[in-house]
Amino acid sequence: MKIRLLSAGLCAAVALGFAQPALSAEKAQDFVNKAAEGGIFEVESSKIVQGKAKEQAVNDFAQKMITDHGAANAKLQLIAGEQKLQVPAETDAKHKSDLESLKSANGSVDQSYVKMQQDAHADAVKLFRDYAADGDNADLKAFAQQTLPTLKMHQEMVEKLASGKTDATETTSTAPAATSTDQNASAPVPGANSFTEAQAKSRIQDAGFSNVSALTKDDQGIWRGTAEKDGKQVAVALDFKGNVVAGAQ
Repeated sequence: MKIRLLSAGLCAAVALGFAQPALSAEKAQDFVNKAAEGGIFEVESSKIVQGKAKEQAVNDFAQKMITDHGAANAKLQLIAGEQKLQVPAETDAKHKSDLESLKSANGSVDQSYVKMQQDAHADAVKLFRDYAADGDNADLKAFAQQTLPTLKMHQEMVEKLASGKTDATETTSTAPAATSTDQNASAPVPGANSFTEAQAKSRIQDAGFSNVSALTKDDQGIWRGTAEKDGKQVAVALDFKGNVVAGAQ
């Protein structure tokens, strides 16, 4: 009898051991599903609104969402593919309904869009914060940790839009990693720069540079340092708008 009980206990332990990876994969897949569905909604809703919103600050915010969430979606797709996880190709039913509402709106879409963004970012921040803390997949957990600061910044921006305490200039200057690089910029633009050093480094790397080092922010709000591109070391600068300029002095 004791031998039978011991054998049963060992079998149960082995079964639990094999079950754990499946549970981990299920949890990781759930994060990928929700993150992708939310990210797709951010981009698609912003594309609908951009140029349609009456307030320039809302149009500017929409462009930032297209840029940032587009990049995050691509990165999530890459990581999920490496982890053999499926990435939804479209958003969920609730968000599809919101997209249709924006498309069919006859009047101003500003308030509706801002409210949707408030809700979407509240969900996104919670999702990424929870997975960044307790995620079971190392690569996805790192992705959540790296993306969370930008999501929080977006949340602050949209709350300011909702309260009417911002304009287009403020929205641009308070949005690290949110504006698109101006490929025609010949010199960095002075202004209050809220990029952290880590965000500045990431932004410069995303522009195609490597080995970014010696970053310091000058009295004009411009991050300056050195980096490598095409095998050459160059001076590089990042302004408050997100413009990355090589060879800037």
